[in-house]
Amino acid sequence: MKRTYSSSARGVAGVALLLLLGACVGLALQQRCRADDKQKEAPVIPPREGKRETIKLFNGKDVKGWEGYSHLWSVEDGVIIGKNTEPIKVSTYLLTKRKFSDFRLTATVKLVTSEMHSGIAFWGRVAPEKDKYTYAGHLVMFPSGWGMYDLFGRNLLPVDPEPAKKVGKQHDWNDLEILAQGNRVRVAVNGTQVVDWRDPEPKRIKEGPIGLQLHSNDKPQEVHFKDLVLETFPEEKLTTVK
Repeated sequence: MKRTYSSSARGVAGVALLLLLGACVGLALQQRCRADDKQKEAPVIPPREGKRETIKLFNGKDVKGWEGYSHLWSVEDGVIIGKNTEPIKVSTYLLTKRKFSDFRLTATVKLVTSEMHSGIAFWGRVAPEKDKYTYAGHLVMFPSGWGMYDLFGRNLLPVDPEPAKKVGKQHDWNDLEILAQGNRVRVAVNGTQVVDWRDPEPKRIKEGPIGLQLHSNDKPQEVHFKDLVLETFPEEKLTTVK
C-alpha cells in the first residue's frame, strides 16, 4: 500500500506541475499577443498639406486624362464603361495620368454584369511587371463583398464589410465617397459611413494615380463609373454622409 500511495502522489504532483506549466505558457502567450497587438496599432499620420483644388476627373465625353486598354474602356452617355467579352488574366485599370496623395473622391458606380467586384485603387503605383495597366496599392471594393484590399501586397485588409453590405446595391447605382488623408481612409456608401481605417504600415502609402478596376475574370463583365470628382487636400470630414 505504501508503494501504491507514493506512485499516486507522484502522479498527482506530475499532473499539477504540467497544469502549472501550461498556465504559465498560456499567460506568456497572452502577454506576447497583447504586445504584438500594440505593435500593430496604426500610428496617427496627420493629413498632408497642399493646395486645395477640385478636379472633374471625367469630362463626360471621353477618357482624356486617363490611360488604359482602349478595347476594354469606352464612354457612352456620360458614363465610363469597363467591359470584357474575353477572359482577363490580370486585373486591369483605367488610370489617371495625374497622381494624388490626400484627396476626397466622389463617384457614382454600378456593377452591371457578373458578380465579381470592381473597385477604385489609390495610394500605389502602376505595376508593369505584372501587366501594362495593372495596379499595386490600396483598393476600395464594390459591391460583391465590399471591403478593402492591398493589391500585390497584404491582400484582404482588416476592414469590416458588413456596414457597406447593408446599404450597398449589387446591380444598381451606388454613390461612393473615399476620403484618404495621412494614413486614414474613410468611405461612405449611399450617404452612410461604412469604413474608418488607418493603415498600420504607412510606408506602403504612395502618391499615385486613381485606378478604376476591371477585375481578372474568365467571364464577361461590365462596370460603370460616372460623376467622378476629386478634391485635393480636403477638409477632414465626409461630405456625403446624411
